[in-house]
Amino acid sequence: MFWFLLFCLHKIALCENDSRLVHIAQGPVRGYKDPVEGIYSFYSIPYAKVPTGNDRFKPPLPAPTWSETFDAIDEEIICPQSDLMSIFRSSKVIKEECLIANVYVPDTNKTNLPVLIIVHGGAYSIGWGNMFTPKTLVKSKKIIAVTFNYRLGPQGFLCLGTKDVPGNAGMKDQVALVRWVKTNIASFGGNPEDIIISGFSSGASAVDVLILSKMTAGFFKKVIPESAAALGPYGVQLDPIENAKTYAKLLKFDNVDDIEALEQFYKTVPLDILNSVQITHRKDSVTIMAPCIERDIGEERFLHDSPINILKSGNFEKLPLLYGFTDMDGVLKFPQFYDWIDEMNTNFSDFLPADLQFKNQNEKEKIAQQIRRFYFGQKQISKKTAKEFIYYYTDVMFACPMLRSAKHQVEAGHHQIYLYQYSYVEDNAPFIPNTNIRGAIHCAQTFSILDGFWNNTLIDEKDVSDDMIQRKIFMKPIWLNFMIEGQPTPEGSDLPMWPPVGADLSPHMSINRTFELKGSPIKERYLFWEKIYDEYYRYPIPPMLPTKYRNLNDVKTKL
Repeated sequence: MFWFLLFCLHKIALCENDSRLVHIAQGPVRGYKDPVEGIYSFYSIPYAKVPTGNDRFKPPLPAPTWSETFDAIDEEIICPQSDLMSIFRSSKVIKEECLIANVYVPDTNKTNLPVLIIVHGGAYSIGWGNMFTPKTLVKSKKIIAVTFNYRLGPQGFLCLGTKDVPGNAGMKDQVALVRWVKTNIASFGGNPEDIIISGFSSGASAVDVLILSKMTAGFFKKVIPESAAALGPYGVQLDPIENAKTYAKLLKFDNVDDIEALEQFYKTVPLDILNSVQITHRKDSVTIMAPCIERDIGEERFLHDSPINILKSGNFEKLPLLYGFTDMDGVLKFPQFYDWIDEMNTNFSDFLPADLQFKNQNEKEKIAQQIRRFYFGQKQISKKTAKEFIYYYTDVMFACPMLRSAKHQVEAGHHQIYLYQYSYVEDNAPFIPNTNIRGAIHCAQTFSILDGFWNNTLIDEKDVSDDMIQRKIFMKPIWLNFMIEGQPTPEGSDLPMWPPVGADLSPHMSINRTFELKGSPIKERYLFWEKIYDEYYRYPIPPMLPTKYRNLNDVKTKL
């Protein structure tokens, strides 16, 4: 009997060591220790509920509660989305009820740890919270981290400006997650007053908008957008009603000018059909579905004005910001290059970013030729101009929008922006076709810090090269310094001094195999685009309903 009792006590001790029970507002939750990483993972915790049926486009509902212990194992749930990434998500389970959070906790008794929230990328149309996981960072025992799902595509970003489809459902999911973290993270050992919001690709663009929203005021302490910004052509919908019509036509619905019929179509079309089209490879660098400026319908709005107006007004929280892009973020567009060569030679104006507008077609063609000459000179666009193509989309989609945002923020009195350009490339990385150069691809800095999936590459610590492991060792201290101290290289650090950026966008840190403080990044290219955007920028607008539809669903409008 004694030995049996001793055996049972030993098993209980092992169970307690291999799992951890926490009590959150919804009820008890049990997470489990990762036998490889030595951290505790709490997977698939519902942080809100998805409204369904005719309410599918409305803000999220409160999270469920429970009395029995919630077993926080990885159910691999992802939100409904297009089939673009099906080959990489074969083990995932698509569910409409998909608003789940994953919390990663170090094996330590420390409390009040900084809390990193990661917003996943995927052009607001694809992806899931654990595309990247923060296990390597959490192993440092210096932070807690949270990943999560949010509604995607039309379900998350259709914006009609009506009571049933007000817009920004996916962004309001993100707000719900942040509020959930604020309420519950102390139970996991985190500090609810020290939340870092980060994101990669469109997740970075989302972060850039989140910090401008009145719905999140006072929630964040530090911000890390990687390789995207709110001022990109895809950052905020330019014309939500036109986008809704365009998307509906792709779904073979033609009665798009009848707004009531259009709304009813979206509210009743099956989700698998709703997500059956692919919208991420447009020439004009937009994705159709993205955050929007909301009309005032008497409810809480996520975004009440355009990001550029908010930045210029200075009416936003000026939080420590780690801002940067890679030297070849535009590689993201390279899969389309060979299909687009002929058309770029004959109709280059079709490839201008959508957030430019012109008085007439002649003016558009004139500026298009000016831009083409700047990047391609007098050469025909061909397989030999792959590098120039990549630089063009790097600037249009990622680098210049981020630099424009930084400039407006500094001019508004923000003096805690740390700017970098990342160009670290592994020795075995392929050359850009028809060149002898390599470049850091889209979000390369992200998978230098995190572990997971991106850019059609499966990244797992046990499988990667020694070069990439060294890159993680090299990069991790900088990001952790910023998460903890609000500076990438705080006083007393062995790393080079890294001052905040000034109004001239200088200095920035060039991150390669060494750190080198330099002046303004891509200065000539940025100044070229700055001049164009000063004259031709197209401001986004809220959904503008035709007069006869302005009382749709008994909405009181303030246009």
